[in-house]
Amino acid sequence: MNAFLETGLGITVLIAAQSLLVVAFVMISLVFLVYADRKVWAAVQMRRGPNVVGPWGLLQTFADALKFVVKEVVIPAGVDRPVYFLAPLLSFILAMLAWAVIPFNDGWVLADINVAILFVFAITSLEVYGVIMGGWASNSKYAFLGSLRSAAQMVSYEVSLGLIIIGVIISTGSMNFGNIVAAQDTGWGALGWYWLPHLPMVVLFFVSCLAETNRPPFDLPEAESELVAGFMVEYGSTPYLLFMAGEYIAIFLMCALISLLFFGGWLSPIPGLPDGFHWMFLKMAFFFFLFAMVKAIVPRYRYDQLMRIGWKVFLPLSLGWVVVVAFLAKFEVLGGFWARWAIGG
Repeated sequence: MNAFLETGLGITVLIAAQSLLVVAFVMISLVFLVYADRKVWAAVQMRRGPNVVGPWGLLQTFADALKFVVKEVVIPAGVDRPVYFLAPLLSFILAMLAWAVIPFNDGWVLADINVAILFVFAITSLEVYGVIMGGWASNSKYAFLGSLRSAAQMVSYEVSLGLIIIGVIISTGSMNFGNIVAAQDTGWGALGWYWLPHLPMVVLFFVSCLAETNRPPFDLPEAESELVAGFMVEYGSTPYLLFMAGEYIAIFLMCALISLLFFGGWLSPIPGLPDGFHWMFLKMAFFFFLFAMVKAIVPRYRYDQLMRIGWKVFLPLSLGWVVVVAFLAKFEVLGGFWARWAIGG
């Protein structure tokens, strides 16, 4: 068996199997995260939520997905057909590609590359093209306005996300997620994770993730009171399903990034307890719960408020934090609290 895995065919089969395993994990998680999302909204609004299909309504998302798949694809007149169908496919594929460098445990990663953070943000930056293509190809002013809003919003908040992550990179001296998690393994449990030395930026990062993924209260590209459904208004059936799946996969990816960058990834929060995949998944589930709660309780912002916060508040703060962290890491303040590369990270 080992000899086969050392051949070209064996390596190809192994990579394909690992890729399918990651895709299966993400897609199965996605199904139940959508269910949990709806249950959280229902609890906040004091109603039942999904509770009919399957025990406790657990199979409701499967039923909804099946409904989308078997529905007829209605194509509006005047659309640019190749671009119209390529847009949702591009959004879904790019959202899945970023998971290739996300580790779930020590060594549990498809591609353990040294520029993993750069890869993730290169992929997520391309996701805006799926939105723009969908809005343009739909031949609708509402869809086009929604896609323009989304493009401006995603580009604006990616700047803040990138600057915040530069602070983490400065502290670690590496863009590899495994090294970033290892640098947080100080033996102090949760108190040794990056959320504490980078505390002001954790909140900014979370809010920027909401805006980056068009998540309420920043879902302006899909504001039904203004743009019906934004860039997806002319889509139905499977193409619409691909758009929505890509959006939720991107949200789950942001939950993984927050867990890896600031909350120790697969590390145990209590010293002495074993580390493992389960900690990583619990942290991702917790941050998804926060995403759901924000949607349920925070009113939607106006578009000018959203852009003003991004450019006039988040950008200066994140840029200033890069300078502060560079100073603290250079002079190893508090014994290298912000310079984990100096203590073996």
